[in-house]
Amino acid sequence: MEKSASERITSALFVVIVSLFFLLPIAWLFLAPFDGQPTYRLKLSDPSLNNFREMSQNPYAYRSLLNSAIFSAGTGLVIILIGAPAAYVLSRVKFKGRDVFLYFLLLFSSVVSGSAAMVPLFLLALRFNILDTYHGVIFILAGGLLPAAIFILKDFTDSLPRSYEESAKIFGASSFRILKDIVAPVIRPGLAVIFVWAFVQSWGNFLIPFIIIRDINKQPAAVMMYSFYTEAGDAVIRTVAAFGLLYTIPVLLMYFYVNRKYGFRFYGGIKG
Repeated sequence: MEKSASERITSALFVVIVSLFFLLPIAWLFLAPFDGQPTYRLKLSDPSLNNFREMSQNPYAYRSLLNSAIFSAGTGLVIILIGAPAAYVLSRVKFKGRDVFLYFLLLFSSVVSGSAAMVPLFLLALRFNILDTYHGVIFILAGGLLPAAIFILKDFTDSLPRSYEESAKIFGASSFRILKDIVAPVIRPGLAVIFVWAFVQSWGNFLIPFIIIRDINKQPAAVMMYSFYTEAGDAVIRTVAAFGLLYTIPVLLMYFYVNRKYGFRFYGGIKG
């Protein structure tokens, strides 16, 4: 049944309103850093690069972006190296209560998170002497994201035909060789999606680095962002806008690269 003219107009108007709701903040993100006198309004007057020059006066600004890249890439790598083998094992080895274990693991990781886990995590980091270290933050971030990553990667692995593995075993391939040369290439789109997801989750994480890291030279951009606020808690819009743009670009570039290469298609198995 075709829609009437009024229904089409209403639908189009709804789409425009929703689009503006998301597009206006994005437009401000790209315009405000180049505005000589930026405000919370969407405008571009007196274009200049002074905001970036003022931001650069903070000696830790660019270092914090590098720290964020280290934390995020390290977390994504740990999740892929641990999550892929774990998902493969859970997909191929059947044991009583396996599905219950998976759902419980995912549920537990969702419930016990955020500020509720900060004290135990801090005490654990203190016990293992990983406070104020890069690998300490990476392991803690990865630990929180691993259950969901394993749960998603298992779906990719489930769709892989067992005949490929059986053929490889006939020719003497080990389980590690099968995982590396057969399973990993097939579920590569899933690994890419999981890596980007882990990267973005870690890139925007404030609480864990704030609790674990004390050395200002190791603080990520999410924590360093608050150094561009006054003592009264008001944002210095010029530097916040400039730093916010630099903070956003790496995630956008990664998204567009993976989206172009894999299309973020959640599928497993063999493409026809």
